[in-house]
Amino acid sequence: MEAAVAEEVFPGAVLLVAREEEVLLHMAWGVADLSSGRPVTAATVFDLASLTKPLATALAVAWLVDQGRLDLDLPVATWLPALAGSDKAAITPRQLLEHRSGLPPHRLFYMTLRLLPPLFRKASVLDLLIKVPLANRPGSATLYSDLGYMLLCRLVEQVDGSALDRLLVDRIYGPMGIRDLFFVDLYSGIRPNKPFAATELCPVRNRLLIGEVHDDNAWFAGGVDGHAGLFGTAEAILALLHNLAAGFEGRTTAAPLSRTILKKMLHGNPNHHFSLGFDRPSAENSSAGRYFSTGTVGHLGFTGVSFWMDLQTAVTVILLTNRVHPFRWQNRLAEFRPRIHDRIMEHFGIQRD
Repeated sequence: MEAAVAEEVFPGAVLLVAREEEVLLHMAWGVADLSSGRPVTAATVFDLASLTKPLATALAVAWLVDQGRLDLDLPVATWLPALAGSDKAAITPRQLLEHRSGLPPHRLFYMTLRLLPPLFRKASVLDLLIKVPLANRPGSATLYSDLGYMLLCRLVEQVDGSALDRLLVDRIYGPMGIRDLFFVDLYSGIRPNKPFAATELCPVRNRLLIGEVHDDNAWFAGGVDGHAGLFGTAEAILALLHNLAAGFEGRTTAAPLSRTILKKMLHGNPNHHFSLGFDRPSAENSSAGRYFSTGTVGHLGFTGVSFWMDLQTAVTVILLTNRVHPFRWQNRLAEFRPRIHDRIMEHFGIQRD
């Protein structure tokens, strides 16, 4: 990790390694902000980017399924009638969670949103999603999509009647006692007083981003969305993952999600690369390295963050970096991740042919 900072793989990072319930390593390196030289600490809050998908949006969907208020295999148009008559009318929540909805990966929605009054922007995203042509027939192929999770956010908020961030605090994070996983709602007027890691010197907003979501689509939609917007610490992520694992394995009945839905999320369909919200290590050239088992779930985030939780070996590795600071173009982290994961697993004596 020291060498990675010296070689400018990232300005700063936090690495947390746990096995079973024991934290074996939780250390920080480098700086959170190059302009001030402020150091990263174990309490530094990172923009979690696409970790929002499994650690926020998918959990909100799962909670609604548990409550009997949402069915994974009914068309999303059941709850969002604006989709009826469009090419998205038959898309289901399960397909959105598994990146099999046919929606394309990304669109520069912010180019349109920036022209609208701020309070109209989030509501306008659904219209933009409806107008985007599908890249594939729903259910026919896996195509990773931010847009699918933007649609899930609108589904969750329609069904529950409250904002995504409010549902999570009230139903998931709050009951678990987790405070350091949160969104920054740009319309609330509240700016959390937290030690944020800086991200990019943003060419769209013309400033260094600290404590505001890096993703432009999420920012112009108000900071709370299904594909990005979550902030957090490594310790908070671990607390959430351990709670989910305990519920999945039947070691607790206090988890806010049932064992039934957790089995679907953390085990999923072995024929699909993604389970319900979570990624799995690729068979070759995985960012998780060579030694995580097939019983592993995790995710990456564009800002330089990741987690992998191996349910077979009970090893969890959380790596949070600000690799997009001050600019996004350098991505040597892609080469570094598998190396650090292999070193960790080799330390535990976990190796595979």
